[in-house]
Amino acid sequence: MPDVKRFILAHSIVFNVLFYVNITVRMIVGLPTIALPHAFILGVLRGWSRSSLWLLRAICGITVEWRGREKIPHGACIIACKHQSAWETFSLFEILDDPTYVLKRELMWVPLFGWLARKAGMIPIDRGARVSALARMAARARDEIAHGRQIVIFPEGTRRAPGAEPRYLPGVAYLYAETKLACVPVALNSGLFWPRRSWRRSPGTVLVEVLDPIPPGLDRRTFLARLQSVTEAATARLVQESANRNQGSGIGSG
Repeated sequence: MPDVKRFILAHSIVFNVLFYVNITVRMIVGLPTIALPHAFILGVLRGWSRSSLWLLRAICGITVEWRGREKIPHGACIIACKHQSAWETFSLFEILDDPTYVLKRELMWVPLFGWLARKAGMIPIDRGARVSALARMAARARDEIAHGRQIVIFPEGTRRAPGAEPRYLPGVAYLYAETKLACVPVALNSGLFWPRRSWRRSPGTVLVEVLDPIPPGLDRRTFLARLQSVTEAATARLVQESANRNQGSGIGSG
């Protein structure tokens, strides 16, 4: 067992170094896209996603199994994704045509990253401003929706470890009500293999399941309760499936 842990630690260190080198190089290379049409920055982001997934697979033995991709509507919609790690911040470019993420405003101030995030049409939110911030978020979302983009939001606002008590925030319900779009819940178990606040990357298969879209028109409270119920049930099932797969192996448990 100590040998396995040392193996995972060594490979995790190698991956993390290459991951940050990769993102830094791609941000620098991507700078000229600020003056180019949107398709160019989308290509940079998609390349970052694919190369990061490749590094995970080649170095750490972490693969991904996508389920229910056919349930994603064509054109604009809300993607409400469970948030357990940094993994889903880049991986969804693999299955979405042209996503934009709702992210905390402070990230827009980061050199290089913030400049490219603005060019990519990401949607900043000031989590301390509450109602006014939600109104600005919805207005920015409508701008991107007009171009047929998918709005990716993490309903809990921050990463929560597998098994942690859920805490869904009202922002996703506000966005749902204001945009009048279908909302597609996405469940996953990425936190088992890429734990938050840890350099450890445990081998295994990240399971991602796109659930049935929630149609527009529900009141906010009913929508939020339904979103939490279906997402948490599916997430618990995926976490348990991985636990069954890895039972007795001592890996893949984060």
